[in-house]
Amino acid sequence: MPLSAPRGARRRKLRRRADMPLLGGARPPIAALLALLLLVAGATALVLGDHDRTAVDKAVLSSQQRVAEDGALALRASLDESVTDLQRAAALFAGPEAVPADTVLDKLGKVYNKWRGLAVIDPTGGTLLAARGETIPLADTLTNKSDKAGNSGKQDGTPAPRLVKLPSGDTRMLVTAALRGGDKPRLLVASGTLNVPGISTGENRSLLVVDSAGTVLAKDGPSIARTAWAKRAAKTAAAAFTKTPEPGGHPGASGNLMGGTDKHRTAVGYAAAGRAPGETSPAGGLGLSVVTSVKVTEDAKAVRTQAFGLVAAAVLLVLAVLVTWILIRTVQRPLIGLYLESRRLGRGELDRPVRAFRGREPARVGAALESLRGQLLGGRPTRTGRARGGIGTRTTVIVCGVVLLAWAAPLLLLLNRAGSGVTVPKQLVEDQRRRTDTAADRVRKALNEGWADVASVAQIVGAGSDKEDQEDAGAGSATKAVLQTTLREHPRYRSVYVLGADGKVLTRAGASPRHPAGRKPYADSVVQLNTSGKEPAVAAYAAVPGGKGRTVVGEYDPQFLISMVTRPGLGQVWLVDDKHRVIAADRQHGFRAFSKLPGSHLDDLVTKARKDTNGTSLLHRADGGSSLAAAASFTGGGAVRDLNWQVVSEQPASWLELPEYTAQRHTMLAGLLGVTAAVACLGWLHIIVIRPLRTLADQAEALAGGDRRTVLFPQHHDEAGAVVRNLELIRQQLRTAERPPAGRN
Repeated sequence: MPLSAPRGARRRKLRRRADMPLLGGARPPIAALLALLLLVAGATALVLGDHDRTAVDKAVLSSQQRVAEDGALALRASLDESVTDLQRAAALFAGPEAVPADTVLDKLGKVYNKWRGLAVIDPTGGTLLAARGETIPLADTLTNKSDKAGNSGKQDGTPAPRLVKLPSGDTRMLVTAALRGGDKPRLLVASGTLNVPGISTGENRSLLVVDSAGTVLAKDGPSIARTAWAKRAAKTAAAAFTKTPEPGGHPGASGNLMGGTDKHRTAVGYAAAGRAPGETSPAGGLGLSVVTSVKVTEDAKAVRTQAFGLVAAAVLLVLAVLVTWILIRTVQRPLIGLYLESRRLGRGELDRPVRAFRGREPARVGAALESLRGQLLGGRPTRTGRARGGIGTRTTVIVCGVVLLAWAAPLLLLLNRAGSGVTVPKQLVEDQRRRTDTAADRVRKALNEGWADVASVAQIVGAGSDKEDQEDAGAGSATKAVLQTTLREHPRYRSVYVLGADGKVLTRAGASPRHPAGRKPYADSVVQLNTSGKEPAVAAYAAVPGGKGRTVVGEYDPQFLISMVTRPGLGQVWLVDDKHRVIAADRQHGFRAFSKLPGSHLDDLVTKARKDTNGTSLLHRADGGSSLAAAASFTGGGAVRDLNWQVVSEQPASWLELPEYTAQRHTMLAGLLGVTAAVACLGWLHIIVIRPLRTLADQAEALAGGDRRTVLFPQHHDEAGAVVRNLELIRQQLRTAERPPAGRN
C-alpha cells in the first residue's frame, strides 16, 4: 500500500505527458542541433587528418592529366581540321564541268602545305589520275571499312579517314573527299603525318601518341617504352578510349597514374582523343590517345593536422552538450511545465499555486496563470508585473548561437591558413608554362588554318574571275554562293567578303564588314583591325590570283577566339596583342576588350616571354597568396607572323591540390558545416518556438488583465499551441462565471 500512491502519481503524470504533441515544438530543433553538431565533430576529426607525400603526387598527377587532355584536344582538332579542309576544298571545285585533276592539286598545293601527298583517283577502277608528293597506298584508300569506334564511311561511298602504316614504319592518316563535277566520279586523297601535339617536352617529359591497341605511333622526348609501367600506361590509355566521357568534361576518357619506385617516381597522364556523345569528329573515331609522363623530383613534407582536428572535434562535442543542456533547461522544460500547469487550471484543479518559472517569457506566462487561478477562485483581474525580470529565451538562443559561431568562425576564416609561403613543386610551375605554350600554339594554328581556308576561297574566286569580269565586275552570283557556303561551313567567321583594289566591299556574306573604309586591302596575312572599341576585330586577308587587286577577307568571330583560350584547370587565360591589350579571355572569367592585364607582374612576364621562344613562367607571391603565371608567344610563323600576340595565364596556388591548401579547405569546410548547423537549427527554434512563446506571454497577460473578448487560437500543434488551447478554455470559464444569471437585469 505505501507504494501505491507514488505509483499512481507517476501514472497520472505519464497520462498528462501523453497528451503532449510528439512532433513540432522545441524538441525536434534541439535534437537536430545535437545530432548535426555530433556529425560535424566526427567529420572534423576525419577530414583533418595528416596529409603526406601522396597529396603532392595527386597535384602533380592532376596536372599531367590536364597536359594530356590539352594534347589530345590539340591532336584531335588538328586531324579534324585536316579532314574538313580537304572536304571543303573539294566542295569548292564542284560545278557542272569537271576541273582537271592537275589543276585541283596545283591549287591545293599553293594554299595548304600540311599534306605529305595528294592524289586524284578514279574509284571505280582505282586509276591514278594525278599525284603530288609522297606515294599514297591506293589499296588502303579504296577500302571502305568501319573502324572499331564506329567511324564508318559516308553514305556516298567516300571512305572514312583511317590510319595506315607505310613500309618505312611511319604512320599516315589518309583522308578522302569526293570531287563532284562532270560525269565520272573522282576521289581526292591526301596523306598527313601523325605528329605529337605541340607540347614542349624537355629533358624530363615524354609524350606518346598510341592507338587503340596501345601501339606507339608517335613520340617525343626521352624514351620510356622499355619500362613496364610505361607499357601499362599505353594500354590504360588505349582502354580509356572505349569509356564514355563525363558530361561537360574532356571529350574522351582521361586519367593518371604513378609509376616507378619511391625514389624514382614518374607521373603519367593520359587522355583519349575521342568525341563526346552526339559530337561529330572524324578524328574522334580513330582510337588515338595521348600519354604524357614526367619525372617527379621533389619530396614534399607532410602536413600534420590530425591533432588539430581531434582537439577541434573535442571542443565542439563539449559545446554541443553544453548548448543542448542550456536549451533543454531554459526552453524545453519550461514549455512542458507551462503546458502541465495550464492544463491543470483548465480542468479546474485550483488547489495549489502555479509554480514559479525561470526565464522572462516562461515567468510572465506562469505569473499570468497564477493570476487566472485566483480569478477562477473568485478574485478580480490583475496586471502581472512581477515577472518581467530574468533573461529572455531569445537572448538565450542568441548566446548559444554566439558560442557555436565562436567555434566555427575561426575555422572558417582564421585557422590552418596556408599563407603565401607554401612550397609549390617546380613541376606545377613548369606545367603551367607548357599548357600556356600549348594554348598559344593552338590559337596560332587555328588562325593560320583560317587564313588557309580564306586563301582556298580566293583560289576558287580567281578561277571564275574571267567570267565574272564580263558579267558584274567580280560580284557575280557564283562568288556570292562560295562566300555563303564558306560562312555556313566555317563557324570561326562572323563575315566573309571580297574587297576591290580600292578597299570597297564588292560582295559579302554574314555581318557588316569592319575593314577600314577607304583603305586598300592588307597583304596576305591575319590582321588586327582595331585597338579600341567594344569588340576586337581580327581578319584573314588572301589576295585573289589574277583578280586585279581583289582580296577575300574572313573576319573571325570573337567567340571563336574565346573558345580557343578556354581550357579547364589553367586558371584565368588572356590573349593579348603586342601592346599587352586583351583581345580575348576564357569564358569563365570574361574580359573587357583592349583592357590591361591585371597586375604589373603579368606585364613583366609578357615582356620577358617575348624574348624567350619557349615561353616563361613564375610563382608570384603577394600578400593575398601565391599564384602560378605563364606567358607564351606565337612561334612558327605563318599568316600570323606579324601579330606578335601572346597567351597569358594565371592560376591561384590555392586552387591546386597541395596538402597545405587541402588542409585549409577541409578546415573551412568544417567551419562552414558548423555555421550551417547552428544557424539552421537555432533559426528553426526561434521561428517555431521563441516567437510564439513571446506572443503567448502577451496573450496570457492580456487575459489575466481582464480581456475576455479576444478568442485565442493555437497556430501550431506543439507545446506553445497546447498552452494557448488551455488558455482559451480558461477564458471561456471566466466569461461564463462573469455572465449575469438569466432573468436578472
